[in-house]
Order: sequence, then C-alpha cells, then structure tokens
Amino acid sequence: MRQHEEQQGFLTVAIGEHYLTMAYLQALSIKLVMPNARYCIVTDTATKDLLTEKHIQTFDYIRLVEPTDWPMEREPDVFIKTPFKETIKVEADLIFTRDIGHWWDALRLKPIVLATNCRNLRDQIVVDKGYRKFWVDNDLPNIYTGMMYFRFTREATEFFTLARKLYKHYNTIRDTVLINCREERPSTDVVYALAAKMYGVEQCTIPSLDFFNFVHMKPHIQGWPSDNKWTDTVMCEVDPPVVRINNINQLNPVHYYVKEWCIPELIEQYERA
Repeated sequence: MRQHEEQQGFLTVAIGEHYLTMAYLQALSIKLVMPNARYCIVTDTATKDLLTEKHIQTFDYIRLVEPTDWPMEREPDVFIKTPFKETIKVEADLIFTRDIGHWWDALRLKPIVLATNCRNLRDQIVVDKGYRKFWVDNDLPNIYTGMMYFRFTREATEFFTLARKLYKHYNTIRDTVLINCREERPSTDVVYALAAKMYGVEQCTIPSLDFFNFVHMKPHIQGWPSDNKWTDTVMCEVDPPVVRINNINQLNPVHYYVKEWCIPELIEQYERA
C-alpha cells in the first residue's frame, strides 16, 4: 500500500476508547461542513479492536502505530502514517463549525505550519501567556499543537525527525536544559515548541494567517479562575454544525478541552445532522 493515497485530508491521533469517541465526533463535524473531506485516525491495535461499523463508515483511513503507555510519544509518527500528501492534523477534542476548505491554499505557503496563539469564545486572539510561564522562562514560541499543517517535503521530514529525537531524549533535556520544567513526561506542546525553536520558528509558522487557530476553552484563556470548567461556567447550545457559547456563534474550530463534554447525546445530534 502506498503511503499517500490522496492529496489532502484531516488526521488525528486516537489511542484509547475516550479518544476514539472524540475522534468520531470530530469526523462527523468535519464531514457535516465539508462533505468531501477525507479523514484518518492514527491508533493502536487495542483501540482498533473497539471500532464499530459506524466508525468504519465514517473514518476514511485507519493507520496503526506501536502500542505505548504514553500516547503522546506517537505524535511525530503522524508524518509517516498519514495517507495524505497534505495533512491538517488536529487534536481529537476539537470540532469544526464551518467549512474551512479555503485554508489549504494559504497553508501551502510553507511545508509545515504550526498554529500560533489561540482565540477565546469572543473571537479575540489571546496573547496573554499567563498560564504559559514555562514558555516565557524558556523563551519558547507560543505555538499550539491542537492544530498543524504539513506537506510531504524534505523540510517537514526534518522537522518530524527532530521532534522524534526530542521525545526520545526528553528526560535529559528536562533535567539539564529546561528551566522550571514540571512535566515529568513530554507533552506535545512542549516538544513541538522546542522543535520549532531549534528548527526555526519563521520556517514553521505564519503569524499573519491569524485565522489558522482555534477557540481554546481553557479557563485562563477565557479570563476565568483556573478551577472553573467552561461547561459549568457558560451556556452552550449545539445545533450541528452551529456551536453557540454564551449566545456567540463559534465560527472557528472549538477545542472543547473538557473531554466529558463529548457525550452520547451530542454524538447522536451530529449523526442525525
């Protein structure tokens, strides 16, 4: 089987039952607003065994990686597992509310594009790094790996090779290089921020594409106390594909973050739509 079966599509890593469920909701949201869009999950054998007929009908591609007790280690594998020459990779707990097909032309300006900054529910770009003091201490770029674009190129190959090495040697980097690092195990945001800094931030971001980001529902980004879940703080109405939070229609992809928001009743709404 050839690696690249089609020109472009969306991909997420879905390892574990909960992530599989969120990936299914995500795929439904994408295909609702972009009926011709193609979608791939990268998963392990244990999760593949949980696939039902409705999953198989919705996912266009299912690619396998080796099992691990820390699924984030598999993030760089998306580059060699994607069936697309061009991929928009998104985290599983993110849904789409409108057609973003026009993004592809702009993203082709570079072989890899990491999202910079994010938005609050009022559609404002968030530049406050208050909850990212670690990023400030280590002079890391304010990238968000909830969303990224990459194309099969030499440059992208180099970037993901670098990211894979950073995962492999994370413990040494954590203990000898990073300042005030409290992450015992590597998160994607930290590893990819390090990779971007080493690779060259200007080579893998396009800050002028301020539409290439998402609404992040973390409390601090919304200006709330850190112990406030957004699901307990604001009103949310869903009429697929519309997501309305505090009476504001969310036009950007929504990174709902609180994974318990993805309930069977919500999935049924998208299945009916």
